[in-house]
Amino acid sequence: MEQVCQSVQKQLFSLQDTAYRAFHSKLIPTVDSETIIGVRTPALRKFASDFAKTPEASVFLKQLPHDYYEENNLHAFLIEKCRDYEETIRLLDDFLPYVDNWATCDMMSPKIFGKHLPELLLAIRRWIASDRCYTVRYGIGLLMNWYLDGAFSPDYPALVAGVQSKEYYVNMMIAWYFATALAKQYQAVLPYFENRRLSPWTHNKAIQKAVESRRITDEQKSYLKTLKVAKTVE
Repeated sequence: MEQVCQSVQKQLFSLQDTAYRAFHSKLIPTVDSETIIGVRTPALRKFASDFAKTPEASVFLKQLPHDYYEENNLHAFLIEKCRDYEETIRLLDDFLPYVDNWATCDMMSPKIFGKHLPELLLAIRRWIASDRCYTVRYGIGLLMNWYLDGAFSPDYPALVAGVQSKEYYVNMMIAWYFATALAKQYQAVLPYFENRRLSPWTHNKAIQKAVESRRITDEQKSYLKTLKVAKTVE
């Protein structure tokens, strides 16, 4: 296992782009810059596609925690390639406790989920109830990505609105969820703003993001602006 990890690290460093490393480090302040190698995402995805075909990939997935940010992202990309739903959930349960930044969290979107939306809700509810910032964020992100179109139910925005957190990256995802919901399910989620069911910061941030969206009509944007609340510090 140690040999596999050393081999992976060596290959990742061979893909290093130091200028990209300096730029990207500023975007993920929760990650120690010393643990960022600086591999561009297309190159890392290409490496993941090739690596996934080797027996070493399964060994790598058992080695947690990893030393480098890119190893975590590689881990995420390998999970995406899993074709078995139950195994995907097991891999995520093992990995999510080690996710420490928004980028790694948001990049995991296994295609297998599309065939298992009813079952996935059980995992989402469990993850949203977690006490770990990025596990909660991941669950909310899945509700945003998979359940705002044909699979939508009014129960889901209620589930997101019920999340109480002081974590910036959780509240930002809640705002992102509701901004996207306004674009896709406007009438269903508008009462959350009219009745101020979100925290003031999240409420205003969601409106800001919605107003910036091209999927919101000018009339809707004008009305949403009237619903902003007095600023508070959170």
